[in-house]
Amino acid sequence: MKVVVVDTECANLTSVCFALERLGYVPTVTDKAELIRAADRVILPGVGTARAAMRNIQRKQLVETLQQLTQPVLGICLGMQLLTESSSEGDVDCLGVIPTQTRRLQADGLPLPHMGWNQLQQRTDTPLLKGLDAAAYCYFVHSFAVPVDSYTIASSHYGEDFAAMIQHQNFYGAQFHPERSGSVGATILKNFLESEYVDTRA
Repeated sequence: MKVVVVDTECANLTSVCFALERLGYVPTVTDKAELIRAADRVILPGVGTARAAMRNIQRKQLVETLQQLTQPVLGICLGMQLLTESSSEGDVDCLGVIPTQTRRLQADGLPLPHMGWNQLQQRTDTPLLKGLDAAAYCYFVHSFAVPVDSYTIASSHYGEDFAAMIQHQNFYGAQFHPERSGSVGATILKNFLESEYVDTRA
């Protein structure tokens, strides 16, 4: 299987690659459109700001490439937010492949960023959470979040409910860092890499 990690220059690529290697995969880190299109699975990681990440994606001429992918794509942390239509972090347009928005987390007086372990609440049946029990905890570091809506497949709570995982067609997002979430994160990555995706788009 060809697994590509997209190099946006806004991510800790080493930790993501180590997590994939522990599962027995040899990922390719690249910003080459032809390699991204040829992959069986694509991972879009990210840390930092949406504006900086989108600026890099635009500079690398990868916007249309990423938007047009038909294989399973997983956005991690900022990478998940980049899959949405827009982010209030800098009022920037994102890739728009999942029709929802990213906004500042309303933490009800709790400190931001939301940093540490938090529990997932599965909201719909998804192969990415196969094999996990109801007490699954993952590691989060973020100040912006996607609200819970029809694209939310798992949520978490920090001052308010927010989307911990989202999906639309072949695009998936995880607000947490699966590569830093122990056995739970490893299971989610393994499920993403090994679950069969059926393209139901007309």
